[in-house]
Amino acid sequence: MRIAIALAGLLLAAGPVAGGAVLAQEAGAAAAEDAFVPAGFDVPVLAEGDGFKLVPLGPELVKVDYDAYMSSIEHLQQTFTRSTGWPHEGLTDEDAMQDMLTEQARFEGRESFAYGVLTPDGSRERGSVYVRPSPVEGYDAVVMLWVTKAEYDAGFDAALYDWVRGWVAAEWPFDNVAYPGREIPWDEWDAMVEAAGA
Repeated sequence: MRIAIALAGLLLAAGPVAGGAVLAQEAGAAAAEDAFVPAGFDVPVLAEGDGFKLVPLGPELVKVDYDAYMSSIEHLQQTFTRSTGWPHEGLTDEDAMQDMLTEQARFEGRESFAYGVLTPDGSRERGSVYVRPSPVEGYDAVVMLWVTKAEYDAGFDAALYDWVRGWVAAEWPFDNVAYPGREIPWDEWDAMVEAAGA
């Protein structure tokens, strides 16, 4: 911080135009350095596996997404959110659309990336995958996923998890990825998040 203040003082002494231009450049470089993914990284907008495809969540998926999670409320409360906060009975179409708009905005802003896991024809959502910044130091990203109760019972959860691990390792610019509730037990992850003050 002291270095930044000293640099700003030197630049202001050099004049408002030169100082402002360099400060803007420094700010842009700092923002790029703090970005979740590098500016030149092409975020995947389609990925395909055996019997499924991943596409970004957005308004066009609101119906299949809503149908998927509302079919599995108790299952997701126990295995994914571990909370009665989502999903829950009484979620409206408006709630669902707002969720889709929020995820779309985060994706377009390169803040986090949420995908629907669809059947190849796109008619049904089997689950979702989320790639997010990590609140815990030492991890480049947090990847979480869920599948519907029916898909879980059919064994798709394990298959999707294996596929996602390979996809993230091959296609994303991360060195160390956290998989809470999978590679890291939930209680350990919760403790790390709490210690990080997140």
